[in-house]
Amino acid sequence: MTEQLIEKLDYQATFDCVQCGYCLPACPTYLAFKKEKHSPRGRINLVQMAAEGKIDIEDMREGIDLCLGCRACETVCPTNVRYGDILMSAVEVLKDNKKMGLFEKGVRTAAFKVVLKNKQILRLVNRSLYAYQVTGVKRVVNRRNLLKPMEKYRDLNKAMPEVQLSKRLKNPPNPFRKSAIQVGFFQGCIMDVFFSRINDLAVNILNGHGMEVTNIPSQTCCGALQHHAGEHNQTVELAKKNIAAYEGYDFDYIVNTIGGCGATLKEYPKLFQEGTEWHERALKFTAKVRDISELMAMADLDFQYEIPKNAVFQPSCHLENVQQVFEDPLKIIKRIPGLNYMELKDKALCCGSAGIYNILHFEESMQILDMKMKNVKTARPELIITSNPGCHIQMQLGVEREGLSNVISVKHIVEVVAEACGIQTT
Repeated sequence: MTEQLIEKLDYQATFDCVQCGYCLPACPTYLAFKKEKHSPRGRINLVQMAAEGKIDIEDMREGIDLCLGCRACETVCPTNVRYGDILMSAVEVLKDNKKMGLFEKGVRTAAFKVVLKNKQILRLVNRSLYAYQVTGVKRVVNRRNLLKPMEKYRDLNKAMPEVQLSKRLKNPPNPFRKSAIQVGFFQGCIMDVFFSRINDLAVNILNGHGMEVTNIPSQTCCGALQHHAGEHNQTVELAKKNIAAYEGYDFDYIVNTIGGCGATLKEYPKLFQEGTEWHERALKFTAKVRDISELMAMADLDFQYEIPKNAVFQPSCHLENVQQVFEDPLKIIKRIPGLNYMELKDKALCCGSAGIYNILHFEESMQILDMKMKNVKTARPELIITSNPGCHIQMQLGVEREGLSNVISVKHIVEVVAEACGIQTT
């Protein structure tokens, strides 16, 4: 047992786990892989034994790497184990212990330190994907099955959403309130590249229901992908930039359309030591963070049109298990005229997207997705409603793999509300 390793790993938190097994039915990887090391309590044991020197640090890598980080175990845990904190401490230790080649180091540096932080590069990616689609190249790639040798890229290419050009929101900050509710909008990185239309619709919905929405040009990446990859210092840097960016405005809420990003924004205080200046600033920031569903639930949505479809809801794990937003999306969905909401069996189980898990661990991700799609096929919906871009792409991937793309559509809750309210992008 080394004091340094105990300090890095959240060792003391592991003793809150009483090994009761309540987490097992809630854990997608345990259900899919049938091994204790892929359960929350199994991973906690691995962290505890590594801290005590009973196993090598590398002995816990497979169990930790294949964790989705969905944190459903926290929601059902009777002793309130801080599994997320234990997991992230292990991820950081494993990252520091890993001997990376030049290629992997280069990819991580390019992705985390350059691309995700640079709005100009993200807009270039957005425009490249837009051109890839509108020029018909994507259609040719799919028709001729050019990606057949690379299964995961072939399937992800088919599931790629219809990309629209990202727009700069043109409403500059106004120091004088025009409405009772002032909202700062958080665009996100992947969301703005792949789903800028959803962001545009979200802004129009809020502006059309008595809220004044402002975009903050100096906002940056939330840090979710960096944090989940064990890049603590980069995550702290991004958190500070975002906190500072929003502090200068009189906002009632800071809203986003991304379950995963919202969870990271909500947990900014955990990045700083209690009692420090940045911890206090983070607390004030996160007190205003809301998911778009929370603000739409507050509004008296002006529904104009019926959506006569049978629909199920695939909730974002981080929206529920971290942000603790369970009821608001369902309240909205059940109010939409003509929509027949059907409860999806085990809907709280992760779909297997988990950030970039479905890229890094494609086969395992597909095992988890297959469990989800089995329940979707039993429900036989015409519409799957999502609340997170990763879930959206994953569920579309599931629909494509099952050959159901002509039967089932996948839409973000913002798109469904906008359609029912007759709201379009501008």
